[in-house]
Amino acid sequence: MLEMNKLHGGGGIDGDNSHDAAAAGGNLKTWLSAAMSNQDTCLEGFEGTERKYEEMIKGSLRQVTQLVSNVLDMYTQLNALPFKPSRNESSIMSPEWLSETDESLMTRLNPSAMHPNAVVSMDGKGKYRTINEAINEAPNHSTKRYVIYVKKGLYRENIDMKKKKTNIMLVGDGIGQTIITGDRNFLQGLTTFRTATVAVSGRGFIARDITIRNTAGPHNRQAVALRVDSDQSAFFRCSMEGYQDTLYAHSLRQFYRECEIYGTIDFIFGNGAAVLQNCKIYTRVPLPLQKVTITAQGRKSPNQNTGFVIMNSFVLATQPTYLGRPWKLYSRTVYMNTYMSQLVQPRGWLEWFGNFALDTLWYGEYNNVGPGWRASGRVKWPGYHIMDKRTAMSFTVGSFIDGRRWLPATGVTFTAGLAN
Repeated sequence: MLEMNKLHGGGGIDGDNSHDAAAAGGNLKTWLSAAMSNQDTCLEGFEGTERKYEEMIKGSLRQVTQLVSNVLDMYTQLNALPFKPSRNESSIMSPEWLSETDESLMTRLNPSAMHPNAVVSMDGKGKYRTINEAINEAPNHSTKRYVIYVKKGLYRENIDMKKKKTNIMLVGDGIGQTIITGDRNFLQGLTTFRTATVAVSGRGFIARDITIRNTAGPHNRQAVALRVDSDQSAFFRCSMEGYQDTLYAHSLRQFYRECEIYGTIDFIFGNGAAVLQNCKIYTRVPLPLQKVTITAQGRKSPNQNTGFVIMNSFVLATQPTYLGRPWKLYSRTVYMNTYMSQLVQPRGWLEWFGNFALDTLWYGEYNNVGPGWRASGRVKWPGYHIMDKRTAMSFTVGSFIDGRRWLPATGVTFTAGLAN
């Protein structure tokens, strides 16, 4: 209701409420988009079962999904006119749930200088020996940043941070130094959603200098390293390592900076609004007859404000590689200012099956470089675009995930607009 009041101009006292309305509108579309994704995730959980229980709940879920879709459609139609910026458009806004001191947290080189709230150490020199113990004792619904410093070591545990665990920050000693590892996978009878080594749902999550692995290997099919449905979450200098379905950017707004992602099939997937900036994407050896695809974005409605943006990054393919394929009907992914190595295939993109979604997807490239970028050889699908600068601007951090409002307070380095 608070966001709806802001949409109707109830967020201020001076009559200039366009900022509040714009932010509230972004929040509303984000949450409605996530609600639709959650319905799909529920039904996808029945894959591999007899599906009799799916039939029992499918009707009710369909009604809920249709209701959410209708609200999203109505809001999109009502908001079709261009947003008129207020006189304070250039100012940087921070959400009230982040403290003023958060910005300095990420810039200090020594994690111990952060005065963490909790220390995890395998040698017993911290209060906790496991990350789960520290998270369990962290405050629920916190409005302040709660910093957990995880000293170097190999932590064999699965972590599931629920929605009540807000404003958690995990700080490690660096990629390859602080490692969280698990091997849950689809062939164990788990849904893809439940295979994650680390799953985060509470809003405002930040991770820095940590490796997250799923070691199930390519033969065990879907096996997630990191699943994220934390709104306004940020990952800085982290490595996500797996094979099929490594990074599950499930829903809501996410930002990745100077991260490394490893995988084979659809290894960046989901229906979040995610921007990967200054990252390195590595492909691994798949099973025989498998084709390596980096992304499988799952936008189901053209009114969802979701999609994947990979910018100022490196695609370092060690196998013949495709940039993505359409998991859902309105799949949306763009690559901008990104280097592509030789083994990125000339056509760039791969079909899911037949002609599915080729007219309705939205795939784009802008100002990419390297031997894997060949404009003349790219697919000719109606939904594929070689973008101009104006179109590319709509996929920047500032525009696509409203990053100017919330990223400064996280302290994570970011580029708001286009940059080579």
